[in-house]
Amino acid sequence: MKRNLSLLMDFYELTMANGYFKDGRHQDIAVFDVFFRSIPDDGGYAIFAGLESIIDYIENLRFDDEDINYLKSRNIFDEGFLKYLENFKFTSDVYAIEEGTPIFPNEPLFIIKGPIIECQLIETMVLLSINHQSLIATKTSRIVREAKGRPVFEFGARRAHSFDAANLGARSAYIGGVTGTSNTLAGRLFNIPALGTMAHSYVQSFESEFEAFKSYALNYPDNTLLLVDTYDTLHQGIPNAIRVHNEILKPMGKSLKGIRIDSGDLAYLSKKVRTLLDEAGLTDTKITVSNALDEFIIRDLVVHQDAMIDSFGVGERLITARSEAVFGGVFKLSALEEDGKLIPKIKISDNVAKTTIPGFKQLYRFYDENNMAIADLITLHDEVIDSTKPYTLFDPMHPWKQKVVENFRVEKKLVPIFEKGKLVYNIPKLSEIRKRKEQLFESLWKEVIRLKNPHEYYVDLSQDLWDIRQELITKHKN
Repeated sequence: MKRNLSLLMDFYELTMANGYFKDGRHQDIAVFDVFFRSIPDDGGYAIFAGLESIIDYIENLRFDDEDINYLKSRNIFDEGFLKYLENFKFTSDVYAIEEGTPIFPNEPLFIIKGPIIECQLIETMVLLSINHQSLIATKTSRIVREAKGRPVFEFGARRAHSFDAANLGARSAYIGGVTGTSNTLAGRLFNIPALGTMAHSYVQSFESEFEAFKSYALNYPDNTLLLVDTYDTLHQGIPNAIRVHNEILKPMGKSLKGIRIDSGDLAYLSKKVRTLLDEAGLTDTKITVSNALDEFIIRDLVVHQDAMIDSFGVGERLITARSEAVFGGVFKLSALEEDGKLIPKIKISDNVAKTTIPGFKQLYRFYDENNMAIADLITLHDEVIDSTKPYTLFDPMHPWKQKVVENFRVEKKLVPIFEKGKLVYNIPKLSEIRKRKEQLFESLWKEVIRLKNPHEYYVDLSQDLWDIRQELITKHKN
């Protein structure tokens, strides 16, 4: 779905870029980081998503005649700057965490190093891609985990905030672990299983519920899944579903694949429905439920109410991440080149959490001998961690809290995406991203991923990086 999104940027990015150009500073080399400060829903982890959208944006970043004419009409931009945009070419280096990776607050997720004007121009698209898609992937992962292995289907397209949110939300949800989507276009675009059966309107359009079920069974004998709550689930819907099985499907050598309940007390109804189906010999018929579900409702149904549910359809509370609809990623300057050397830059705030981590950085993840994640370590870009020697990790806010780790291995989490403007990253298939998420998730301790009051995963600074940060704080506070 190709569109010209080049001007999808906050206007101040253009006014700043124009200023850099007029001051002759537009080719100065800068480093910007993307990170986030807190995990949605007070969770213990988030899931990174949105990188492919950023790659696509950068690869197609061109300012056409309509863009230039619009900017010219504002009567504030330098002609030389507009000419620069007309001939724009991306030349920066980009590093990022790979999609599907569990992520934690304050660590760099995306780094761009290049002419400051280029860094500034892509800020909005980078943030909106990461913030939206990471939010949905994270919410989905929480929901899927509470289903305890039962399939979860994404049903939220009609409640999404736009068609882009519906499509990219479905993609993010698939990374997060859903089995399929109701969104047919997302199915085609991203090769996600697209599925669905009927709505209440289909049942209402017939003279009787039985006639509606009969029609559906005749049209889809190999995949008959009936919505049974249009009128009365227990006294009409299930008896009619059983009748369709006996009178229509069974003589064809077929069987009723499943039923869906979309209203009422889902725990009570699922148990009653399971009994009725089993008594009719339909022990293999699956029960799917929907109706404003989220991770907390699903947990209660599965863990506390012994609901007889085989799969879940989750819509609005997944596709909008309704409980906390902002991810909160930010884009901050961390270094500027002077005389060929990168000089770390810091933003200091009275709110300690908003004081940034300076410098051109790398991120390492430490694993123990059982392949469980111990901590993440933010270092300077060129630092090397020697896993053959003990390493001292310490809390950057409380540096007296220390732990010496041995018998560990490390992985660099920031990988090259663009080098001097050329794409060097082999974009994986969505199925591969989903598999990565599932594999990396297995390395997280259960205490980190529990739904309520999770253990805080450690994100530490190397000694060299911590020293630079403290030095800059002291310098700018005096």
